[in-house]
Amino acid sequence: MSLDGKVAIVTGSGQGLGLAYAQELARQGASVVINDVNPESAASAVASITAAGGKATAVVVPVGTGEAAKKLVDGAVAAFGRLDILVTNAGILRDTVLWKMSDDDFDAVIATHLKGTFTCVREAAIYFRENEIPGHIICIGSPTGQRGNFGQTNYAAAKAGIVGMVRTWALELKKAGICVNAVIPVAATAMTATVPYFAAAVEAADKGEAMPDFFRKDIGFGTIDDVTGLIAFLASDASNSITGQAIGVGGDRLQLWTHPEAAETEYRDGGWSADDIAAEFAGPWSGKLQSVGERMPALPAELDRSQK
Repeated sequence: MSLDGKVAIVTGSGQGLGLAYAQELARQGASVVINDVNPESAASAVASITAAGGKATAVVVPVGTGEAAKKLVDGAVAAFGRLDILVTNAGILRDTVLWKMSDDDFDAVIATHLKGTFTCVREAAIYFRENEIPGHIICIGSPTGQRGNFGQTNYAAAKAGIVGMVRTWALELKKAGICVNAVIPVAATAMTATVPYFAAAVEAADKGEAMPDFFRKDIGFGTIDDVTGLIAFLASDASNSITGQAIGVGGDRLQLWTHPEAAETEYRDGGWSADDIAAEFAGPWSGKLQSVGERMPALPAELDRSQK
C-alpha cells in the first residue's frame, strides 16, 4: 500500500479528520499539501508530519473558488513537482431548522462543501488529464447526505450533491484512468462530541480507552483513526479498478452504499391518474414508503448517560 513518490492535497486538514487523513497519507510515503484557513493550524499540521519523518507544506486559503483551487494545485507542483491524490475534506457547519436558516447559513455551507469540492476536483482533473496522470480523487460525504438529518438542510444538500458529482466524474474521467470515489466517515469528532447519544463513546476515546462494542460494531462508530485506512487504500494503486463508489467506514464497520434505485415499480395501461396513484399507495404500496434519517438503535442501559 506504499504511496512513495506520490503527492497529495488534503483540504481542510489543519485538524480533525482532515489532519488524520493527511498524516496517514504521509505515513504511507506521500508528500502532503496541508490546507486550512488558519495559518497556525496549518503550520502545526505540517510540523506533526515532518516531525514524524514525512514531507508536508501548507497552502492557507479558504476553498470555494477557482483561484483557491489553482493555488492548491500550483502549490503541490511547486513544492513536490507533481500531484497524484486529492482529498476534498474542507467544510463548515451552520446547523438550524429550515424556517430559521438564513441565506448566509445556506450559502456558506454550499460554498465550502459543494463548490469547494467542485472547484478543487476540476483543477486537479485538468492537471491530471494534461499530464496523463491516473490520479485518485477522494471526496468526503456524510450519512446526512445519504439519509438526511434534522437541522442540516444546507449540509445534507452539499453532501448529497458531492456524491452525485462523484458518480458523474467517474463517468467523465474513466477514459483518463482517474478514479473518483466518495467516503462516508462515521467517527468521534468535535461535532459528534456534542451529541448525547455518543457520550459514552466520546468519553472512552477521551480517556484513551477502547470504545464499547455497541458503538464500534452495532452502529459503526469509532475513532478518527478508524477512517484513515480507507483513505490510504483509495489513494493507492491497489484501488485502480474502483471508481464512482460511495464507501462508508467507522469503528469496525465497512459499507458499500447502494446507488439510488427504484424500490417499487408498477405499470398501468394508459398511464396513471391521481385516483389510480392514490389507490396504489393505499393498496400494493401501503407500508413500502422509504424511511428518512439515520436509524439508530436504542442505547443499552449501561451506556445511556441520560439515565445517570
